[in-house]
Amino acid sequence: MELTALAIALLTALIVASPVISLAITALQPAADIWPHLIAYVLPQTLRDTAWLLIGVGTLTLLIGTGTAWLVSSHDFAGRALLLWLLPLPLAVPTYLSAYVYVDLFEPLGLAHRLLALVMPTTSAVRWLPQLRSLPGAVLLLSVVLYPYVYLSARAVFAAQSADPIEAARTLGASRFTILRRVVLPMARPALAVGVALAALETLNDIGASEYLGVRTLTVSVFTTWLNRGSLAGAAQLSLVLLSFAALLITIERLGRRSISTELSAENPRLRPRRLLRGKKSALASVACAVPVLLGFVIPAAYLLGESLRRALAGRIDDALWRDALHTVTLASVATLLALGLALIVILALRWRPGRTASIAASIVQLGYALPGLVLALGLLAPLLALDGTIASAAQVLGLASPGLLLMGSGGAVVAAYVIRFLAVPTGLLKAGFDRIPRDYDDSARAAGASRLVTLAKVDLPLLRPALVGAAILVFVDCLKELPATLLLRPLNVDTLATSIYQYASRGSFEDGALAALIIVAASIPPVIWLTRFSDRAE
Repeated sequence: MELTALAIALLTALIVASPVISLAITALQPAADIWPHLIAYVLPQTLRDTAWLLIGVGTLTLLIGTGTAWLVSSHDFAGRALLLWLLPLPLAVPTYLSAYVYVDLFEPLGLAHRLLALVMPTTSAVRWLPQLRSLPGAVLLLSVVLYPYVYLSARAVFAAQSADPIEAARTLGASRFTILRRVVLPMARPALAVGVALAALETLNDIGASEYLGVRTLTVSVFTTWLNRGSLAGAAQLSLVLLSFAALLITIERLGRRSISTELSAENPRLRPRRLLRGKKSALASVACAVPVLLGFVIPAAYLLGESLRRALAGRIDDALWRDALHTVTLASVATLLALGLALIVILALRWRPGRTASIAASIVQLGYALPGLVLALGLLAPLLALDGTIASAAQVLGLASPGLLLMGSGGAVVAAYVIRFLAVPTGLLKAGFDRIPRDYDDSARAAGASRLVTLAKVDLPLLRPALVGAAILVFVDCLKELPATLLLRPLNVDTLATSIYQYASRGSFEDGALAALIIVAASIPPVIWLTRFSDRAE
């Protein structure tokens, strides 16, 4: 049983690594006809836009996430209890939905323009509208959606920080700002590095918002090189450049966590008390925390709800919505079950046969989340087409009818992309769950004559239920929201909610897909609440 689990874990690691291997092989193919154009007209702006977008989003999410986390963790003020639950909610809004909503609100003849036209001439109102189709607009819109990655990481650390070093600094005469800068923030540096890295990786994965806002990122360039210029080799070579950005982000995150200890004092693990704010200070803290929630969640959700109700009352709900919802739920459900099963086997191999091999397999499996969806789709093309060809050849040898493109034509490719990209989520949660189960439980069950499988079913799985449920919810919702991989790997004439919304936005009628977008946002709220409860255990 142990050897079987280890073999499956190694196979899973190979599957996760296969897109990168395939990309490297594809990139070795000559693409001389495309590179002069890319070097002259594409790469300079692409690299510049990508770098500035990552720097901008990283900086703004760090400021918003750290600032709000520090306020709610270190202070009591009006509305704090409610804001604790509201601040993470922008994670329920995919980045591409935020871009579609705000462009629709602030474009000429949009709602903001019509409101301004009530108090000034129409031509003057246009000049007051923000230019969201720009790099600064993309930085702002992505940041107000992605800052919860930093907020949740920082909040968990701030709420658990010991009072001892802070009181020692205060005794030495340090001001509150000095304590924040020299004591609180350095102790939280590992958590801040993780949060910023996650926000940056999501920015790198984004294609819907960047393309819609006119920002030529590497992801958008890979997309256009593949589909518009028909150069798979050129797209693969650009994808390797994109992966180097992802590797750089992971390296920076690791450096940010290096040589920092955040353990509480074993002798006196007192948590620092919150400072009570009154009057203007309380009001300013409330506003500072409410503005990101308003921009990142309330406005997009209210817009989608309003447009959905307006179309429902007018009887203008597209019948294709329910078909797309069925496709979405089916693909996400299959991917979630596969991801949970494979993650469980990988962690069991690490638990049953601890060693270098199992540890390396588990580490590779968790790297899938760092692969942007578009890069993953490109890397899966060759392996899946080869596998489809092998299945067709085997059917021919056996005298059976050819199944055609079994994986590429059935949604199997989309499921494979979902599993590879989000396998890190259940792997990490299940590993944390197993770490809380003493090995004595397993040893006692084995001593009583129970097999590995019986021990797993009777002892481990009941104790792992919270981690399993949490992982299932997170993976399912991540699959609902995933756009790049779904857009490129879905079978012909098959749309999910995410790709349907993308099609509406591409045609300039995003509001017609408001109900589909609202469904995605509503489905994303429960896992965000679960993450909030998880991060507040130290409260």
